This record gives sequence, C-alpha cells and structure tokens, in this order.
Amino acid sequence: MDLAYLWFFIVGFLFIGYFVLDGFDFGVGMSLPFLSKDDTDRRVLINTIGPIWDLNETWVIVAGASLFAAFPEWYATLFSGFYLALLLILLALIVRGVSFEYRHKNPDSRWKKWFDGMIIVGSAVPALLWGVAFANIVQGVELDASFTYSGGLLPLLNPYALLGGLTTLLLFFTHGVIFVSLKTDGELRECARVLATKSGILTIVVAATFLVWTTLAYGSFLSGAVAVIAAVALIASYVLNLRGREGWAFGFMAFTIATAVLSLFLALFPDVMPASNNPAYSLTIENASSSNYTLTVMTWTALFALPLVLAYQGWTYWIFRKRVTRATVLVSAH
Repeated sequence: MDLAYLWFFIVGFLFIGYFVLDGFDFGVGMSLPFLSKDDTDRRVLINTIGPIWDLNETWVIVAGASLFAAFPEWYATLFSGFYLALLLILLALIVRGVSFEYRHKNPDSRWKKWFDGMIIVGSAVPALLWGVAFANIVQGVELDASFTYSGGLLPLLNPYALLGGLTTLLLFFTHGVIFVSLKTDGELRECARVLATKSGILTIVVAATFLVWTTLAYGSFLSGAVAVIAAVALIASYVLNLRGREGWAFGFMAFTIATAVLSLFLALFPDVMPASNNPAYSLTIENASSSNYTLTVMTWTALFALPLVLAYQGWTYWIFRKRVTRATVLVSAH
C-alpha cells in the first residue's frame, strides 16, 4: 500500500481514538446538571475521569501533529478555513481543563458553581463543533484553485453539518452517562442508567438519520456497510444498558463511535477535502500528502511509539479501574 494511503487511515485511527476516549469525558462533563444533586455528586462525577481526562485529550494533539506532518495541504486548508470553529474548540478545551484543576481550590459554593458551568460548556462546545467540522469535511466546501476555503463560520452551520454536530453531541453524552454508571454505585449509578436510557432513544434516531443522509448523499457501499454496523452496535448498547450490563453497553457504545467515524473516513476516501464547487479543486490523498521520505520516517516512528502509547494508556485504565463512590470522595476530603 502507498504510504500516503496508509497514513490517511492512521490519521483516521487517531481521530477514532480521540472521539472514543475524550468522547465519554465530554459526556461526563455535560451530565453534571442532570445527575448531580449536591457538590459530593459533582465531585464523584468529576473524579470518574479525573485521572484520565488529560491523557485522553492528548490523542487530538497526536492526531493534529500527524495530520500536519503527513498531509500539510490538508492541514493548511482545514486549519485556515475552519479557523474560528477550531479556535472555539481549543478555547473550550482550555476552559474545561482549567476548571478541572481550579474547581477545588476554593470551598466557596459560588466559586465551584462557576467552574462547574465552565466544565459543562467546555464539554458541550467541542462535542458539537467536532461533528460540525467533520460533517463539512465529508460534504465538501467551496475551495479555490489554491485549495483555500474563505467562506467563514456561517456557511459551515448548514443543516447537514448541524445534524452531524447534534449526532456527536448526543453520542458523547450517552457514552459519558454510560461511563458514569460503569464507574459509580448506588443511586448515582441507577440515575445514570435511567438517563442513558432516555438519551439513548434520541441518540439512535438522530444518529441513524445522519448516517443514512451521509450514505445516500456522500457515501459508498463500504461506508454504508460500516454505518449499518455502527447502527447495530448503538442499538445493542441501548439494550444492554436497559438490562444493567453497563460494561458491555459502554464497550458497544465505544464500538459505535469508532465505526461511525470510520464510515465518515470511508465516505471521504480518496479525497481528504472535497471541493463542492469544482471537483478539480478537491484535495486528495495524493495531492495533499508529504514526500515519501517524510512518510517513511513517520511510519517507522509510529511503528515503535504507537504500541508504547497504547500499552501505557491500557495500564492507566487498569490502575484506575475501580468505582468512585460518595464514601471515598468524602473520605478524601479529610
């Protein structure tokens, strides 16, 4: 396989990892006003992702760096044309990260309420805008002969892209709520399971609509087949959550997000940034990639580094695998 095509799927794998892992982080953050009845509950929710949220977030840094190195033309077009949307995502991630670190610095309830609000907003904005961005990439935008998009933010907020944003928002929210039921116990665990049941119905409807639209308008047979697998996995996750099997429900939801993102990359293939106004202006894997020497060096680096990263991430999750309870949070406060 040509290295440019290999790196297209490596970049896809990195974004899949990011959406699966940081996706439930976003969901936990968005669930604060729905699941917590007091400050102890909010501390339990935040502590479920406390040891891992920053590790999950590094996936987007690696994905962005790989995109820059492997496909500089794609990176330049994406980050210049989608600048405001990506800036909003970055600011939201910064606000969320700061809030996690500073929330507990002052016992005042107003101080905590302020940072709780920033966690909610800092989780919801990226969850929405990542879907908007990827939907626009698949749909295509108007590019000129120099592969430049200058339409601004408003044209990106079209019905298809907004549906994509709503899809990722709901997928991440349900993913995070199922994670809460997996990591907590007692009343909070049961409330999370019930909330996942309610949000799961809406998620199935919205995600199915988006995947059908994508397949019919922009997809291929292969991307459509993967989209069907994603839909089946989403329904399986819903049923398993109903039965109280939160571990399996979480696993199937992660698989749903992975296959849904894979279907978007397959719908995009072999383009990386289609031009909706003129196919001749489209960025493809071949005309957007770096030199073969650069890709060769990157491939050898990834061959040695990626297994270490995956092993370290797996070890981290194993160390922090136990449930977080109100009792343990109250004890840690003394």
